[in-house]
Amino acid sequence: MAEVEQIVNPSTRLEALRSALDAGSMRPAKRMINALHPAEVASLIESLRPAERQILWELVPADNEGDILLGLNDEVRASIIATMDDEEIVAAADGMELDDLADFLIDLPEAIIQQVMHSMDQQHKDRLQAVLAYPEDSAGGLMNPDTVTVRPDVSIEVVLRYLRLSGGVPDKTDALFVVNRNDLYLGTLPLTTLLTADPALAVSEVMDSDPVHLLADTSAAKVAMQFSDRDLLSAAVVDEKGQLLGRITIDDVVDVIREQGEHSLMSMAGLDEDEDMFAPVFSSARRRAVWLGVNLATAFLASWVVGLFQATLDQVVVLAILMPIVASMGGIAGSQTLTLMIRGIALGQVEKSNSHWLLNKEIMVGLLNGVAWASIVALAVVLWFGDWRIGAVIAAALIINLVVAAISGVGIPLLLRRLGVDPALAGSVVLTTFTDVIGFAAFLGLGSLVLL
Repeated sequence: MAEVEQIVNPSTRLEALRSALDAGSMRPAKRMINALHPAEVASLIESLRPAERQILWELVPADNEGDILLGLNDEVRASIIATMDDEEIVAAADGMELDDLADFLIDLPEAIIQQVMHSMDQQHKDRLQAVLAYPEDSAGGLMNPDTVTVRPDVSIEVVLRYLRLSGGVPDKTDALFVVNRNDLYLGTLPLTTLLTADPALAVSEVMDSDPVHLLADTSAAKVAMQFSDRDLLSAAVVDEKGQLLGRITIDDVVDVIREQGEHSLMSMAGLDEDEDMFAPVFSSARRRAVWLGVNLATAFLASWVVGLFQATLDQVVVLAILMPIVASMGGIAGSQTLTLMIRGIALGQVEKSNSHWLLNKEIMVGLLNGVAWASIVALAVVLWFGDWRIGAVIAAALIINLVVAAISGVGIPLLLRRLGVDPALAGSVVLTTFTDVIGFAAFLGLGSLVLL
């Protein structure tokens, strides 16, 4: 039971592996690695310190190296590849599915790419070049050109005989693709239909002539949305003329969805989704310094606005005590709207046609929350300091800042998208600047007018 637990529980497995590595017990560690799926080994490698990764990599079976490399994030994969010689890299690439191989080759030096291409037959080389011709984050870049096609005028019996002679179908095949003599895509022949239909019937009589298909330049995000909305297991990829290019399967889409989730999460903190948790200190510090610097610049801007009201703060010190309330409330309200907008943009739910309605809706939400919380804060301030004027000032400033936060939360991601900047990456920094500056200016400006 203890051995089963080590396989099932990732944390237990990691501790057992680390103990074996620390003790220099290579044989038990190697047995453990051989018993794991390549994806599990990749997860273990990412969970180890750099020095331990190299030791573990030397224990990996040569025939599993390619699958394990595919399971690593880009940064960790690059660090492992840097320790491999050219022959080992070419051997690891051997046997990869063409869509996975295309992703793998992108990060390799040109000389090694040429070696991999040279080791392939002409048919596989042409298919690989067809995938590489499209951006990585498009349907063409995701597709696997390895498909089985049939003509609509042949019988089911002929198709079955052809499959028996060919020796099988590509992995994760749930349907055959029906094309004409010019490779124009006509539909699909599901394997379930193939196995249960009358062998005398023609393919055209039983095929699905209206399945979902994707243009090669469709973005990866839209591909994932189609698979989610239609509950697809696979889909054909065609060019603008309707000719079949390849297929996308659900395992590729799961990877896209995972990468999108990691990107959204990490971008909110100004980090790359491939950030290595165990990267060297200098490398991690250099990457994070960029957005820390941007944030520092915006903080100086907010401080400069506060400095404009130095005379007011000198005379009414209580304003300095209450300032953080206004900025904090605006920041939280804006972040809520910003998060909803970024999610809506990613899902394709936010367009020019409905952006004005969303803006009006968020303004009303900000106004309603502003009035409600401003009343509570104003009452607390009056009871605290015994001055209704201070309560009125902070109430008005809160309402202003929550409305501005709503406008910023809607407008900033739309503006950044138009400028070609990822809203998830830069939106929070810009939003914080707006809410801080407007909040301080409104609060201290009203304080100067009312209290002095």
